[in-house]
Amino acid sequence: MATLTIPPVLSSPRDDAMHLYKAFKGLGCDTSAVINILAHRDASQRALIENEYKIMYSEDLTKRLSSELSGNLKKAVLLWMPDPARRDAMILKETLTTDIDLKAATEVICSRTPSQLQHLKQLYHALFGSHLEHDIQTQTSGDLGQLLLAYLSTPRSEGLEVDRTMVDHDAKALFKAGEKRLGTDEKTFRIIFSGRSRAHMAAVSSAYHNMYGSTLKKAVKGETSGNFEHALVTILQCAENPGKYFAKVMHRAMKGLGTNDKTLIRVIVTRTEIDMQYIKAEYQKKHHKSLNDAIHSETSGHYLTFLLSLLGPNHH
Repeated sequence: MATLTIPPVLSSPRDDAMHLYKAFKGLGCDTSAVINILAHRDASQRALIENEYKIMYSEDLTKRLSSELSGNLKKAVLLWMPDPARRDAMILKETLTTDIDLKAATEVICSRTPSQLQHLKQLYHALFGSHLEHDIQTQTSGDLGQLLLAYLSTPRSEGLEVDRTMVDHDAKALFKAGEKRLGTDEKTFRIIFSGRSRAHMAAVSSAYHNMYGSTLKKAVKGETSGNFEHALVTILQCAENPGKYFAKVMHRAMKGLGTNDKTLIRVIVTRTEIDMQYIKAEYQKKHHKSLNDAIHSETSGHYLTFLLSLLGPNHH
């Protein structure tokens, strides 16, 4: 469930464009007005506003936002503006080519559904003239590279049906490939994790626990390491409970000294229109503190206001 709140009586995209133009005019920028509009419009509404703005003022709204805003607020708003597939393409382009961050790239790829990945691959090529697979091959090697490429290219069902016999077969194969032997047969992990649906992986995880008394996640962590481990855990946790997975990513971004704003922005912006309610609920359950309060103590100013606007009100 999304946390995006849209006003019951909505102004037209044309009016929104005019109000934004007014907020930019004169000395300084009326940042509160900008946040008030953009943080409460969905992807299609934001696209209409951008369109109207271009027609009326012959300038690109994102370029204008880029020159009017600064710091983390600017990063968050600019990432919020595009629709989800374009946004994912932008994140992957950056994390694979300019500001290399394989952990973030892995998170994005391994937490998306097959239809989201299809759309993303097409858009990536249309926007950047290079194939996503090519950029992954350039930046990664070994098990991680092979897993990501397989995850992108293997068709997987998005339905809830599972084949029990196949589930038990996979659970046994994973036990044989990992905990049962010395060393690890990474190929088996790669094939199963990249080739099975979410419903199937969740069933495998539960079968594994029933058969061997330990969790599949523990096995993955014990048998693999680095970004390959991160990819497998992401696939597994997003099959079982994406809300819990992203709550953990957010908690890690705020733990200890300093805050990883890049991660905070990426997760909040990409999940607000999808499942942020679930992420907030999981965060509350685990840390006995609301995600809103955690963000409140880690960020400030207009940046804080924008993130909290996306997160919606606190529900206890």
